[in-house]
Amino acid sequence: MTPEQRRDTIVDIFRAGLRAVDPALSVKQHMSHVLEVCRARGITEVEVVGFGKGAVTMAKAAMDALNDEVHARGIVLTKYAHAHGSGFRGDVEVFEAGHPIPDEAGHAAAQKILKVLQDADETMLVLFLISGGGSALLASPAEGMDLADKQAVTDLLLRSGAGIDELNTVRKHLSRVKGGRLAKAAYPAHGISLILSDVIGDRLDVIASGPTAPDPSTYADAIRVLGKHGLTERLPANVMKILQSGASGLLPETPKKDDPVFENFENIIIAGNQKATRAAEQRAIELGFNALAPANNVEGEARNLGIRYARAVRSTQSWLANNPERQSMCFIYGGEPTVTVKGSGKGGRNTELALAFAIAADGMEGVTFLSAGTDGTDGPTDAAGAIVDGGTVKRAREKGLNPEDYLERNDSYSFFKETGELLITGPTGTNVMDLEIVLIERP
Repeated sequence: MTPEQRRDTIVDIFRAGLRAVDPALSVKQHMSHVLEVCRARGITEVEVVGFGKGAVTMAKAAMDALNDEVHARGIVLTKYAHAHGSGFRGDVEVFEAGHPIPDEAGHAAAQKILKVLQDADETMLVLFLISGGGSALLASPAEGMDLADKQAVTDLLLRSGAGIDELNTVRKHLSRVKGGRLAKAAYPAHGISLILSDVIGDRLDVIASGPTAPDPSTYADAIRVLGKHGLTERLPANVMKILQSGASGLLPETPKKDDPVFENFENIIIAGNQKATRAAEQRAIELGFNALAPANNVEGEARNLGIRYARAVRSTQSWLANNPERQSMCFIYGGEPTVTVKGSGKGGRNTELALAFAIAADGMEGVTFLSAGTDGTDGPTDAAGAIVDGGTVKRAREKGLNPEDYLERNDSYSFFKETGELLITGPTGTNVMDLEIVLIERP
């Protein structure tokens, strides 16, 4: 295949993964259960509360199913530019807000959602539709801190390279809605959460900071996370005061699994990264590759992963050279790497991973690599990620670009904008972490 054909092929495989985790289809597959609960309990009124990058698509599917049988109304919060073309059957308010740093729009929407839940009672069902990004979007700082404090904490944690579980452990203990507190706000109404997972292991307490799930973490855990990343002295003083008060027992902990608020509550994972990687694997097989999806729990520093992937590709090429009867290979990985930001450049974890791979894979023939976010965004950019090959670095140097300098500055987006290798999909409507796909043709 030509480089252009390999690029088209790898995008085809990526899009097959996206189709498998379409939020509308995933919600529709569970709406019969929601309606059965309504019938069994004599519920005729449903409040739909959706938040996250997939919230609009999920809410459309839910409202279509509900309005044939019950009276439903809704409130939906999503990322800026993710509500484009939204049109609902029924009474739904849609809000857009900032991600990954929370903003005033998200704070205002969170207060509106809390007010709606305060009016819910045991005669109602609250249907929560939760997807990745919900933690930043649904911003309601704990008493004693304001939105600026929350923004500072989030920014410091993101730049420190903290994993999503660590980030959310802290956020849950600085919020009125995270860590099961949203379920508590809806009590005594019946509750069902349909959840699109964007975290490794599909942990209910981590997805969107577990707003409707029991929280096993504590204030002390949050303090340990901050200490591990050297942030305790850099946080606003009032934030540390809240965490220390909680750890000392002066503030109530987040709801745990034995809390009565969860007695009439269901949390259901409707799709996740494993479903996407399996679908991508199947599409690669259909296209004639010997395809494997060995892991969907990839984490760690993005640039280190890029180097590891390139080393594995070199070994695979050597194996193919010694086994002429074997097909070309395709490997599909899923997960959520992190980036420790040290430079002032522009980029995200996927473009950084792709740039590190390109540098390590310089000169390899017949190799194409894609790293992209399934939500269509990578950090504070308009790209989902990037697609590179063994000639990326050579072509860049011919343009006078120094790949290593761009990587050192965390400026991977700017690099690929110059080389023309960004993958731009626009918002996909879903969010199940990242996909990394490697095509390895026989030498």
